[in-house]
Amino acid sequence: IYGAAGAPARSASAAVVRSLRRLPPQATGVSFMNNQKQQKPTLSGQRFKTRKRDEKERFDPTQFQDCIIQGLTETGTDLEAVAKFLDASGAKLDYRRYAETLFDILVAGGMLAPGGTLADDMMRTDVCVFAAQEDLETMQAFAQVFNKLIRRYKYLEKGFEDEVKKLLLFLKGFSESERNKLAMLTGVLLANGTLNASILNSLYNENLVKEGVSAAFAVKLFKSWINEKDINAVAASLRKVSMDNRLMELFPANKQSVEHFTKYFTEAGLKELSEYVRNQQTIGARKELQKELQEQMSRGDPFKDIILYVKEEMKKNNIPEPVVIGIVWSSVMSTVEWNKKEELVAEQAIKHLKQYSPLLAAFTTQGQSELTLLLKIQEYCYDNIHFMKAFQKIVVLFYKAEVLSEEPILKWYKDAHVAKGKSVFLEQMKKFVEWLKNAEEESESEAEEGD
Repeated sequence: IYGAAGAPARSASAAVVRSLRRLPPQATGVSFMNNQKQQKPTLSGQRFKTRKRDEKERFDPTQFQDCIIQGLTETGTDLEAVAKFLDASGAKLDYRRYAETLFDILVAGGMLAPGGTLADDMMRTDVCVFAAQEDLETMQAFAQVFNKLIRRYKYLEKGFEDEVKKLLLFLKGFSESERNKLAMLTGVLLANGTLNASILNSLYNENLVKEGVSAAFAVKLFKSWINEKDINAVAASLRKVSMDNRLMELFPANKQSVEHFTKYFTEAGLKELSEYVRNQQTIGARKELQKELQEQMSRGDPFKDIILYVKEEMKKNNIPEPVVIGIVWSSVMSTVEWNKKEELVAEQAIKHLKQYSPLLAAFTTQGQSELTLLLKIQEYCYDNIHFMKAFQKIVVLFYKAEVLSEEPILKWYKDAHVAKGKSVFLEQMKKFVEWLKNAEEESESEAEEGD
């Protein structure tokens, strides 16, 4: 091919190129710049392999239930062993996902269907609250199991509260004995702080209230709660979640009265709870009275209408007169903008109080009421420094207007005053008290001479 002159070689090369050009591109494996770009093959119907970490387990509470029930069957009724089993199982089983199933088993022995019934075809265990003895000591032991479990797995706290709220709504589906056990357990758990008092909202369910289930449940619950703590601790927990003024809602609307509540819970052995609710109702009524009183005064309502309203509220809410005079005094003093200058405020106070003397006199018909008013005046003048020099003038005004009488004033001066501003106010009152004593002695001697 390659001759000395090179011509045959060039001829042969040209022949090879010509022959290659005639072949299809696939045969040569050669790509030319002027050829169109080949499309890439597309994939259709191909499955991708999912990474193991992205796979989601099927939600299977039945399998979880079987594992828990099997473990509880092995531990038996030894609640210490139950607590240890639950502690260890949390590392293997998904408590976070199956919290509701776990608590259903520990309370009722198996998964609960809507309404609170156990499914017939499901496994059950007797190592649960509902199958235990109906006494406070046993429920205290079960409370420890729940307490340890939730302390160990903090994320169960919310799930447990939701479970108890659900169980309370299912109360009608449980037997009386089961309700009693759940009530005692709930009371203990409220006392030790495992549960928040907000769960009691479930008891205000209309059907539970209507059929008397809520009130009966509350009796057992509060008995165990107060047994663990005292009424003050219970009241503080209720107040924290704004439940302290709602306890009467445990009864239907036509029975929501202090009298009915007091009778029901006192007969059930919860006198301290009855007294607490009565006091709460009185406090609420007093606040409402003061609010309405201030509104009536600001409107300028006639005193006779105000007095009539106040007396009706006293009777309706059983508010004693000494308490009412304190409310009237506070209301009277809050209806005016007081002068900041000490030398002018006394004159302003006398003018204002002279106007309201008939209203105050209507609620000082008892010696104790008069003494209460004197103490209120003393405290007010001490707390509001511009009134320090006005105390004696106010007392004299009320004496002349027959709001106050000699005996309560003398008693206040002798031993019934409080420590606030004591030396200042006793000094102010010294001459007036001497005058009262002399006037009293003169009237006594005149009476003797007349005899």
